[in-house]
Amino acid sequence: MVVFAPSPELTVTVEELDGAPDIHVHAGGQGVWQSRMIESLGADVVLCAALGGETGQVLRHLIGVGLKAREVAARNGGYVHDRRDGGRDQVVRMPADALTRHELDDLYEMTLVEALGAGVAVLSGPAEQDEPVPDSVYERLAKDLGGNGCRVVVDLSGGRLAAALRGGPEVVKVSHTELVSDGYAGSDDLEELARGCRKIAECGARAVVVSRAAEDTLALLDGDFYLVSVPELSPVDTRGGGDSMTAGLAAGLAQGLSLEEALKLGAAAGAVNITRHGLGTGSGDVVRELTERVTLKPWETS
Repeated sequence: MVVFAPSPELTVTVEELDGAPDIHVHAGGQGVWQSRMIESLGADVVLCAALGGETGQVLRHLIGVGLKAREVAARNGGYVHDRRDGGRDQVVRMPADALTRHELDDLYEMTLVEALGAGVAVLSGPAEQDEPVPDSVYERLAKDLGGNGCRVVVDLSGGRLAAALRGGPEVVKVSHTELVSDGYAGSDDLEELARGCRKIAECGARAVVVSRAAEDTLALLDGDFYLVSVPELSPVDTRGGGDSMTAGLAAGLAQGLSLEEALKLGAAAGAVNITRHGLGTGSGDVVRELTERVTLKPWETS
């Protein structure tokens, strides 16, 4: 399967080990984290991205999954975080540059070819503040891929989500906060979130999945609502749980699972990820063991 990640970012994190600074350098960004989890679950994955500048040169060696990259003049973004006091203090952040017209055309073409051959594609976004590609790219990809038999999963927000919905994806994953902030739901009340799911499903999506932090996930599958429960686990870092859920869901579809079973796999992947320090990490064996303990309970709106 293919993960579209137009501009991965370089992440530098300073932590403390035995009273001394401990520096960690990784490839980051939504698509990178999703690709890692997909690979952990045993699905073949190719990350389609643009890499440029010194940050891009370093990222090529750090991404760690199957990669198809367009070399560009535009620099990839990155950040330095200081976590020595237990928080996440941003020291500096460099935004990604916008791609030129020709760079964008080549990235689009490369993604289209790879995804049509793979049969399942995840459309992920760059960092929220960055705009390396216009929102319209997501509409075009969703439309062109879906119209040619590729199953499209989107995990986006804001203008990117609105654009992707116009392209008619099969599966949409959002968080409850994104559903509210993007105007699809009036509040995080379940009834309101359900109305937001139906609004999104008007694009033709078979599945709309709403992660709700520590609460049960709300899912609309082929017109029916479910609450998705996972076993309670002790969290270490809640960041990245939603991305791992998307990864598990997409990996399940790529492996021929039904929507219901793919959703269980995604919920288990998200639950495992928050027990770890690394985003998009977790053993596939643990995820699959936990999948057996995930429950889908039918739920009806009032």
